[in-house]
Amino acid sequence: MPGDANNAYDFGLGAGFYVDATEQPFARNYRMWSYVTDELPKLVAENFPVDARRQSVMGHSMGGHGALTVALRNPHRYRAASAFAPIVAPSQVPWGIKALTGYLGPNKDAWRNHDTVALIEDGAKFSGFLVDYGDADNFLKEQLKPELLQAACTKANLPLTLRRQAGYDHSYYFISTFMSDHLHWHAARLTA
Repeated sequence: MPGDANNAYDFGLGAGFYVDATEQPFARNYRMWSYVTDELPKLVAENFPVDARRQSVMGHSMGGHGALTVALRNPHRYRAASAFAPIVAPSQVPWGIKALTGYLGPNKDAWRNHDTVALIEDGAKFSGFLVDYGDADNFLKEQLKPELLQAACTKANLPLTLRRQAGYDHSYYFISTFMSDHLHWHAARLTA
């Protein structure tokens, strides 16, 4: 939103949370869900030599949250999904509660479509996820909560490769260290 005075990294300019906002003043410009699931794939398909039948999605932190929810809500479109340090249950953590309230309003039922754990609890399925997180991540206990994803996937019998990486934090160094593993994960599923 032009002129966002708060300039907050966890809301507004810094974090769209992969939703189409319904609350003012964000509803006009915050259409990240539509952009990622509709506009961007069409743009890529129209301008690059790609096979649109073979897509995958990956992200980090808020983007990891988005990657997992996009895959769960579109399992027919994506062959692979992975995440680095994702926010897996935004309706249960401070970052997510702030963002979902601001973008979608106070009705928590509306939040469920944008919460990986809630989607799995509600019956969403996917072929399996690769998720890495660092045990030295300062957001791990309060914001990320990978144990909630593990419990939801176990209960729903949804395949999850959840890897705790010793000594790593939330940084891009963490991502660059394990990016090759994620690319191989995606490549194996895209070529199958």
